[in-house]
Amino acid sequence: MMTTMANPCNISADLEKFIVKEAPPTVYYIPNYITETEEEHLLQQVYRAPKPKWTQLSGRRLQKWGGLPNPKGMLAEKLPEWLLKYTEKISSLGAFAGKTANHVLVNEYKPGEGIMPHEDGPLYHPTVTTISLGSHTVLDFYKPVCLTQLEIPQTEESRYMLSLLVQRRSLLILQDDMYKCYLHGIQGVCEDTLSDHVVNLSSTGGQVGDALPRGTRISLTIRHVLKVIRANLLLGKK
Repeated sequence: MMTTMANPCNISADLEKFIVKEAPPTVYYIPNYITETEEEHLLQQVYRAPKPKWTQLSGRRLQKWGGLPNPKGMLAEKLPEWLLKYTEKISSLGAFAGKTANHVLVNEYKPGEGIMPHEDGPLYHPTVTTISLGSHTVLDFYKPVCLTQLEIPQTEESRYMLSLLVQRRSLLILQDDMYKCYLHGIQGVCEDTLSDHVVNLSSTGGQVGDALPRGTRISLTIRHVLKVIRANLLLGKK
C-alpha cells in the first residue's frame, strides 16, 4: 500500500492532478506537456549545438548547460533562450519550492542505449524534472543495496520496484522518496514490452503487452543546483 503526502504549499494545484498515485511519493507525469512544434524546435536546437558541447560516454552522449555542478559550487553560466523558456515554465509550477531551475543536462539515447541505476545526489534541490523528445523510454526504479543484508544476493532483479512509461513530449517530475530513497535507470534495449509493473499506464494510453520500438530519445533533465558561484564574484576576488 502506497503512502500519500500532504499537498506541499509550493506545488501548484494544476500539477497535483498529474500525480501518479500508484507510485511512492512523489511522481508527477504530464503527457503532451509540449507540442510537436515545440519538440521539433528543441531537437533542432540540441543538434545545432557546437560539437565540443557534446561529451561522449560509454552508453550515451550528453550536453551540459548552466555550468558544471561541483560540491564547492557551480560556476553559473547563462542558459540559452531556448532552454530558459522551459526552466522558467517548470519552475513556475513550484517544482523547486520557489527556486528557479539553473541547470539542464541534455542526454541522447539511441536504441539499445541506457543508463545504470543511479541517484541524482545532494548537489541538487531534491527534485528532478525531465522533458522527453523524439522517442519514449521506460524508466525503472530500484531499492538501494542494503548494507545490513550483504549476505543476501542483491541483484538488480531482486531490488527492482516498478517502472514508468515516459512518452515523447511528456514532463516527468520526481520528488520526495522517489528522488531520495530509490535509484532509477534505463535498460539498454531496442524495444520495450509493457508489463503490469509500469504503474502509469492509465495516463499514457499504453496497455500491458504492448511492444514499443525505441527511437533516438533526447532527454532534457532540468534541475536546480543548490550551490552556485557567480562569475562576477570570482572577478572581484584578489
